[in-house]
Amino acid sequence: MVTSVKEIMLKAQEGGYAVGAFNTLNLEMTQAILEAAKETRSPVIVQITEKSMEYAGGRALYNIVKNIAEFYAPEVPVGIHLDHGKSIEAVQRCVNIGFNSVMYDGSRKSLEDNTMLTKQVVEYCKDKNITVQGELGSVPYIGETDMTDIIWDKYMTVPSEAKIFVEQTGIDTLAVAIGNAHGFFKERSVPDYARLEEIRKVVSVPLVLHGASDWENDRVQEVIKRGICCFNVDTATRVAFMNNLMKTACNNGTSVTFDIRKVLGDAREAAKLAIIQKMQSFGSAGRI
Repeated sequence: MVTSVKEIMLKAQEGGYAVGAFNTLNLEMTQAILEAAKETRSPVIVQITEKSMEYAGGRALYNIVKNIAEFYAPEVPVGIHLDHGKSIEAVQRCVNIGFNSVMYDGSRKSLEDNTMLTKQVVEYCKDKNITVQGELGSVPYIGETDMTDIIWDKYMTVPSEAKIFVEQTGIDTLAVAIGNAHGFFKERSVPDYARLEEIRKVVSVPLVLHGASDWENDRVQEVIKRGICCFNVDTATRVAFMNNLMKTACNNGTSVTFDIRKVLGDAREAAKLAIIQKMQSFGSAGRI
């Protein structure tokens, strides 16, 4: 069933575990996410980027998620979230489509501009029961900067600024930067756990970690203990999906299959297994 993302995250915060926010861009990935949630009895957030909406259509993707959630996994709490909305117009479009959660990503802007624009998004959404996520600090991508010469202090969330940002914007959840990075960008060798603890002390809203697809149990548990209650996951599921897709399509190098159902079905299963592993690691399995 489609459920408030704020409610899902607050339960995770209270329960001392984290939920996964998994990206989708097609039918098969959506099925993989929701089948994994159903099998593990895990609440889940399904998220969609602007680029994915350009690829598949915003209404199409939203209704794929909504219909599968309602008809095939009615017992699973499912949030539908806009990931990394870059403009107020993008947020408004998703709210009009039916999304019950949006992220406005002003992390590349000055603190003043990020605060002002994020507050505008909150004001637009507050009477519509829409969860709003903001981001403070900068989680880098490949191509933005040289991975071999990064000064992490310039990218990470400043706790004192986080307190002001949350208070002035009224956001429901906050994405933080503690040395995590998107995609295949080389992360900080050790996450700044002390910084996360300081953020948790001054901020009461649920905290979200982007760019942690490759994080394993030790790191996951350390940041959950320090206040993270949601992990965004995209790269790990794409890698599982694509590796299996290529393997099946080429039949391990012996021949080529043209059965699209076989190729996509096997890739869907590989992604589902990767998602199940994440849900178990996050501690969300068995929470419904």
